[in-house]
Amino acid sequence: MSALSSLQGVHLPVTTPFAGAGGVDASAFGSNLDAFLAHPIAGLVIAGSTGEAPLLSDDELFMLVEQAAVRIGERSLIVGTGAESTRRVIATSRAAADRGATAVLVRAPYYFAPAMSHAVLTDYWTAVADASPVPVILYHIPKFVPVDVTPELVGQLTEHPNIVGIKDSTGTMDSLRGFIGACGSNASVLVGSGALLLDALEAGAVGGILGSAVVAPGVASELYAAWRDGDPDRARGLQGVLGPLHVSIVVGCGNPGVKAALDRLGLYGGPPRPPLPPVDADRAAAVDAALEAAGLAASV
Repeated sequence: MSALSSLQGVHLPVTTPFAGAGGVDASAFGSNLDAFLAHPIAGLVIAGSTGEAPLLSDDELFMLVEQAAVRIGERSLIVGTGAESTRRVIATSRAAADRGATAVLVRAPYYFAPAMSHAVLTDYWTAVADASPVPVILYHIPKFVPVDVTPELVGQLTEHPNIVGIKDSTGTMDSLRGFIGACGSNASVLVGSGALLLDALEAGAVGGILGSAVVAPGVASELYAAWRDGDPDRARGLQGVLGPLHVSIVVGCGNPGVKAALDRLGLYGGPPRPPLPPVDADRAAAVDAALEAAGLAASV
């Protein structure tokens, strides 16, 4: 499978389960993965935003990758390796590849955001792509990483043979269309918003990395299959289920809401890692209402 074709479909940016004492619960993580992989998803993303990536140690990250690698089979295993120094991103990307990652998802550095010119970002991502043993996917999420990433920059970067795509989490179709045009045939675009999956596919995106798909992997994977198989009515109906889950849970309640939803669905969500707070009563009620409206029972 080529690096580009392996991006097609729905990828789950899985949560990181934490035990009562605050450490990563490896057993719960493995059980969750087994449930997710029972669906016809394209692959998994470890240490994305939904996985609370900035709150993980390297040892925890590598343990999660190893756990996923023994289960993933022929599907993709994308690992978030973004950090503030080029040196650390390269080291983490190499270590993730050694443990079974098939691609790495790399955000821009942002602590020194005023210095992150397009020339600096070009040097950064090029150095990572030159050194990474596995393909690199750019990660654009201005909500958390307020660094200017333009279609012009992405078009230039995706001329690199080891930069195979971009995940766009701006949540707008205008942004997606700009990146799709910039990538052309050199790279693929993945949408980060479950509310836009069908529109993104119709516009030329190849798939998505979707927090809402963690809550509803069956719905998201069936939506992709309906679009792929030329069944627009079914695809649009499923989009009507997935979109509100994104709005109410992913956007409205964040990572703690996704975890609360997993608890309601019979998987392990558990608490977020401090300083992230758990959902309050109002958000817990919003999660319950969203799941009920989607017709989701106690099983994903």
